[in-house]
Amino acid sequence: MSKILLSRIKPRHNSNCKPPRSPPFNTRIKELVNEVVKILESHEQWEETLETRLSQEESPISDVAYHLFNRIGDVNLGLKFFDWIKQSPYSYSLNGYAYSSLLTLLANSKEFAEIETVIESMRGEDKLPTSETMSVVIQAYSDSGLVDKALEFYNFVKKEHCLMPNLLACNSLLNALTKCGRIRIARLIYDEMIQTDSPEKRFVDNHSTCIIVRGLCEEGKVDEGKKLIENRWGKNCIPNIVFYNTLITGYCRNNDIKRAKGLFIELKQKGVLPASETYGAIINGFCREGNFDGINRLLMEMNARGLRVNAQIYNNIIDSECKHGLVAEARETMKRMKTNGCEPDIITYNTLICRSCKDGKVNEADELLDQAIKRGLIPTKLSYTPLIHVLCKKGNYVRALNLLLEMMERGHMPDLVTYGALIHGLVISGNVDEAMKIREKMVERGVLPDAAIFNVLINGLCKNGMISSGMQLLNDMLNQNIKPDRFINATLLDGFIRNGDFDGAKKLFEFTIENGMDPDVVAYNAMIKGYCKFGKMKEALSCLRSIINSNLFPNEYTYSTIIDGYIKQNELHNALIVFCRMMKQECKPNVVTYTSLVNGFCRQGDCDKAEKIHKQMEYCGLIPNVVTYSILIGSFCKEAKLEKACFYFERMLINKCIPNDFTFTYLVNGFTNKSFSLFTEETDSQVSKKFLFLGFLGKMMSDGYDSRIAVYNSIIACLCNYKMFHISKQLSDKMTSKGCLSQSVAFASLLHGLCLEGKLGEWNNFVSCDLSPHELQIALKYSLILSQYLPQGSTSEASVILQNLIEESGFHDQPVNSLKMSV
Repeated sequence: MSKILLSRIKPRHNSNCKPPRSPPFNTRIKELVNEVVKILESHEQWEETLETRLSQEESPISDVAYHLFNRIGDVNLGLKFFDWIKQSPYSYSLNGYAYSSLLTLLANSKEFAEIETVIESMRGEDKLPTSETMSVVIQAYSDSGLVDKALEFYNFVKKEHCLMPNLLACNSLLNALTKCGRIRIARLIYDEMIQTDSPEKRFVDNHSTCIIVRGLCEEGKVDEGKKLIENRWGKNCIPNIVFYNTLITGYCRNNDIKRAKGLFIELKQKGVLPASETYGAIINGFCREGNFDGINRLLMEMNARGLRVNAQIYNNIIDSECKHGLVAEARETMKRMKTNGCEPDIITYNTLICRSCKDGKVNEADELLDQAIKRGLIPTKLSYTPLIHVLCKKGNYVRALNLLLEMMERGHMPDLVTYGALIHGLVISGNVDEAMKIREKMVERGVLPDAAIFNVLINGLCKNGMISSGMQLLNDMLNQNIKPDRFINATLLDGFIRNGDFDGAKKLFEFTIENGMDPDVVAYNAMIKGYCKFGKMKEALSCLRSIINSNLFPNEYTYSTIIDGYIKQNELHNALIVFCRMMKQECKPNVVTYTSLVNGFCRQGDCDKAEKIHKQMEYCGLIPNVVTYSILIGSFCKEAKLEKACFYFERMLINKCIPNDFTFTYLVNGFTNKSFSLFTEETDSQVSKKFLFLGFLGKMMSDGYDSRIAVYNSIIACLCNYKMFHISKQLSDKMTSKGCLSQSVAFASLLHGLCLEGKLGEWNNFVSCDLSPHELQIALKYSLILSQYLPQGSTSEASVILQNLIEESGFHDQPVNSLKMSV
């Protein structure tokens, strides 16, 4: 109903006169009302029957209507009677009380369209609803989330009745306003309630204040909420546990766990017993900061007090454990949940399904979904969406689409999130064409892609060299009035550059500026990357100046890209100038920055300065990556500083940095390009004891192995010794197929690696043993060598396994030290 309609309802002319009393409810009226109800319910010709019956009565029709609307609970019967009155040839009319009684019936049944119709009738008859009825109407609109209408009625009652709606109506309105984030208006109404409140008639209670405090807390204004409480009850006076719960929840949402804990301690010191909700609020705060010891203490406290831990509390704990990588603990929490008589709900399962999918454990997630269904729980979109996403990433589109259909059969239509997961998974797995088809399907179903989905699709198209299709998607976005975000522009620019079309990148860059999309740092960085790739360093510096002139801030990627560009142009001096400018601007260099400088010094043959840069990098708390280590290893191998190369190779393994093919190639080339005599001169026994790689290589070379075979076997030995069995097995399989390995020595290393990773009992599931007795003896010899280099605190049973295999073969031992390969 509009404000215009409300304004046309006239007030009673004599405001000093009390309205007539409500119609009396005597025995005669009661019998008549009962008769009318029976006629409305059962007679086919009810109109004639009703007209005949009421024409015999002296009681006003309004009295009958008033009591009838009050007594019946069937809104359809009430409307049936009202329509008959309006259409009656005798022109029956209702007074304000009868109309108000009908409005109350309609409000209780949430018949908002009919409320509009009735008020229109009242306007035409110059009738006014009672304030009590309008309070019920306000409450109905508020409870249904129709806040604007409720506000109109609130203002109407104040204007026409010169009083406030009742407490229940005002509280409902406050609650509706705070729920939709309109806390400012709620505060104004609350202040009016406070001003009108009196001991004779209450217009505000604890619930009213709590609603406003909760609204303030949800907006992050917890201190303001606390101040509101103090203004009403006095400083440091919080009236009851409900207010404590609200404030503690608010502080926890603001990640101010310290203040939340302070209130929790305070309430106990004041003798207020925390309720389950209080514990739930503070546990949620502890979940946010990962304080699992604190959570366990609170759970024990709840148990001691006989308070039940509900599903919401358990779900918060499980969610936090999953977010902190404690997946095994999360599963144990679910078991404890069941043991304590609290059944996991679909949120519990969804949390664990999501975590399993993030870890790529599809089977585990599938099992959880099956368990949930078998327990009678109804899966939601959040049950299916993570599974659909991970299945697409793994290329299992059939299963993903089957899950999508299953989800739809359960009444959950795919939304933007579901389609986004499906498209993202398809793009990641390289199926961009299928992703584009899904995009067409979602548009057909009326779900329009957002900027994030466009970005994923454009990124996939650009990586596949389909730049024109990416540009077409950009045009589609603009036609749909979806403003491309910074990532979309940067993705397209990067796509042009990757495909060598720098002119296309420049045109797109200019196009975005012409269309009012000012480039940000991400877009500028994409252009700088292009300029550097094509050796246009002056233009790259010009872009850097444009960033600064646009009041933007270059980031570490900006500077690192330019530094790397100069290094690739062999302009180390200019790279160092940019590095100094970067430090001056207090922009912290990252791993890429330092790695580029390491590369620059190595290119000039100055490995000493490259080492200094590496040390500076580690001093700053940055962890070198595989590129950093590989550059250093390659440079030291090139300069025949083999001990240094060994040092950095084993250091990268200690730091759990996985080497790549470049690392292996540098080592093989470095150690096979030098003659054995030169190598043995450089590596005395002390050095051999220091580095496993050198010691192992020296033994193999002295046993007459080919230098290439010896180097690859030494690499595998090091990988196994530093618990990188998976990588060593891949390299072993690859080099075996090329004939670059000693099978017996590699077997000893792999067995050794399995022992160190705790997989000794299942070693034959990972490696096969088809060695001859003589080869087993050689394997035992090198296993004993490896045992000398075990990391501190580690043990290996590999030699015992080999000894058992030799005994089973019935081979008579030779002294292992005398075993050499046949050359």
